[in-house]
Amino acid sequence: MKLLLGATIALLLGALAVSWQGMTNGVKNTPADELARLENQIKELRAEQDKLALEKQMQQLQGQAATPSSNAAEIELMKAQMEKGKQALLELEKEKAERDKLVDDQEELLADQKKLESTDVELRRARMISEALLIGKVAEYIEDPATGGFVTFSIEMPEQVQVGTILAIRRKTGILGQLKVSDVTPDGGIANPMASFGTVKPQLGDELILPPPY
Repeated sequence: MKLLLGATIALLLGALAVSWQGMTNGVKNTPADELARLENQIKELRAEQDKLALEKQMQQLQGQAATPSSNAAEIELMKAQMEKGKQALLELEKEKAERDKLVDDQEELLADQKKLESTDVELRRARMISEALLIGKVAEYIEDPATGGFVTFSIEMPEQVQVGTILAIRRKTGILGQLKVSDVTPDGGIANPMASFGTVKPQLGDELILPPPY
């Protein structure tokens, strides 16, 4: 809009200038007040033209000033993103260092345990018993003087239990005795002691495992 107005003013200014020159050079009897009116119009149009030129210049300067601000904002955003990425990388490195230390500690502990177990057979035996998979649990122990008694048990891992399977009774980190499976049913299994239990008998909840290879 201002561009069109500037062009219009330029055309009017040109027309008035031509009229002014015509009056001053070609018409000697032009009234003085008419010449003064044209001169004032020319001055007003030139002033308006100068004003528009100044406004245009100011707009250009403002546009130039806005560009660095926009660039500065983008730069600050990039800096913030880079800093965020840097912090995330530091966190990842910290977590990795902690994991590595944990692994080193576990490896060191395992090495110490193996070293200790190499001289302490009972400690190694206790560890193997505690780590053995749970196969079943004692449901009931029935003593029978004629047959030596038997144990009924629930089965946790059916794929490991069949007639003839040898199971050990685990209590904490020790072995109470061993059983031989004599029957397997949908409800559980039956097993017979392979030796006398003595004074310590199987109880409800005692765990059954496969005998560890000591």
